[in-house]
Amino acid sequence: MAGSVGPVFLVGAERSGTTLLRLMLDHHPEVAFFSEFEFAVDRIAPDGTLPELERYRDYLSLHRSFLTSGFTVDPSLEYADLVRSFLEQKRAADGKPVVGATVHFGFEHLHRIWPDARFIHLVRDGRDVAGSTIRMGWAGNFYKGVEHWIHAEQTWSALEPTLPEGRFINVRYEDLILDAQKVLTEVCAFIGVPFDRAMFAYADHSTYDAPDPKLVSQWRKKASPTEVRLAESRIRHMLADRGYEPSTFSPLAPGPLRRAYLKTQDRLYRAKFRLDRYKLRVFMEDFVSRRLHLDGWQRQVKLRINEIDEQHLK
Repeated sequence: MAGSVGPVFLVGAERSGTTLLRLMLDHHPEVAFFSEFEFAVDRIAPDGTLPELERYRDYLSLHRSFLTSGFTVDPSLEYADLVRSFLEQKRAADGKPVVGATVHFGFEHLHRIWPDARFIHLVRDGRDVAGSTIRMGWAGNFYKGVEHWIHAEQTWSALEPTLPEGRFINVRYEDLILDAQKVLTEVCAFIGVPFDRAMFAYADHSTYDAPDPKLVSQWRKKASPTEVRLAESRIRHMLADRGYEPSTFSPLAPGPLRRAYLKTQDRLYRAKFRLDRYKLRVFMEDFVSRRLHLDGWQRQVKLRINEIDEQHLK
């Protein structure tokens, strides 16, 4: 029975196309797929120590993705059983036998909670991820914009060899865009369900359009040679290892002064993005409440920020 096997986790860097693939999977008649499930594992310490329950429940009370999930917290459950219960709630709510979720970071800890977990690793050209990260306000330049991608890919490279054969599949975003049905058929076979064209119905129920080849290699048109050179100074070999052809430009590794400039530019860009989104009052309240450790005030501000972020996701 499909529901008797472990959950399926979609892992990879943010802005790698995970939302698109997650929507496709969630529209399958036999698959229930949750988004942004990092809150299940991101409080686990690097050495695997599980979080203290009271602090974890308090953390969930402010987490935007959890607050919009509809999940309930059973106070009688220990940590591992509690986070397992969230996916069971998703499975039950959707009435589908297979359940899964997207996890962008901390996914190296998933097997501690779900020893029978299966993994779909989605990778996208790191240069396109960098450009998308900048547009999201998470980085101020290509040099810093590749950091999310680097961390996710290094995490997967360390995790993959520890997984039993048949428990993971690697998928390239570009292949998904250029031949979606072929890739989805392979993914469905891995999950243990037949391909179903209902997976393409996501375009009728979300803001995401059908796969568009124009989404592939956008960096060639949108990034300057200097931006590409800076990014490739950090990820050129990683790109090649994943089948992405480096540009014809020579990598540009910045010296100390340029690195300091890029770091400052990144911080100012991200601060301006937050100021534009949250406006001056919320921006300053967030800054002051965090700096002065005014927890009650910070909770109120955090909930307001969640509301604003949620509005931008709609």
